[in-house]
Amino acid sequence: MSRRHPSTFKPMIDANLTSMSDLTFLLLITFIITFPMIENGISVKLPKGESQRIDPQQQMGVVTVDREGRLFLGGAGAPVSIEELEAELERRRRESPEMKLAIHGDVDVHYGRVMDVVRIATKLGFEAPILSTSGKE
Repeated sequence: MSRRHPSTFKPMIDANLTSMSDLTFLLLITFIITFPMIENGISVKLPKGESQRIDPQQQMGVVTVDREGRLFLGGAGAPVSIEELEAELERRRRESPEMKLAIHGDVDVHYGRVMDVVRIATKLGFEAPILSTSGKE
């Protein structure tokens, strides 16, 4: 017969981090999926007009001019000055000469502000900058 000795059981004192790492990966995946949707964060009301479809494979730069005339590069982020816009477009043009440029100008913005962006684009060698519209009424 064996004798039973008093139990020397001691509780383990360590944290199980499995659920914490699961949550971290879940958040990471969520941000990876939602970040591209946030890219078009500047709200502009595009003018009506006929438009052609753009090849989705075409590398495209986007300049947005909102209703107050502020300039945004890439469709989101902080507003940039006209000088910063020109410098950044020049850098991107050197890196990718085949890149096209789309200009999203709000329907209520002063026409001259959009033309400032067009002038810079043609000066930097962008072929026929695309003026975005929302399609026919």
